[in-house]
Amino acid sequence: MNYNNKKFRPVQNSENGETSEETIFEYKQTGNILTSEYKGGQIIKGHLIGLVDEDGTIEMRYHQINNKGELMTGICLSKPELGKSGKIRLHETWQWTSGDKSSGTSILEEL
Repeated sequence: MNYNNKKFRPVQNSENGETSEETIFEYKQTGNILTSEYKGGQIIKGHLIGLVDEDGTIEMRYHQINNKGELMTGICLSKPELGKSGKIRLHETWQWTSGDKSSGTSILEEL
């Protein structure tokens, strides 16, 4: 699976997450290396970097500045599901490595 030039938007997130339907992720992929810039909603600017395995699962690290001016960091495992429309849904399990270090889940859909 290749995520290059694909855009995603969260459609579901845990209460302790900062992304929302207003957050847009723009993915770039070269080989198995994935990067993204994202912003929107509570997030002023964010970046992620990850590795994509042969099944399309992404192991990533992220950092972002929220609208409170805080630098937040975390880790995430994202598993793809191909929908009937051919669009990708990413089922994510994540944990903050800053702040309260809580964890959560989210779902992103390809735009």
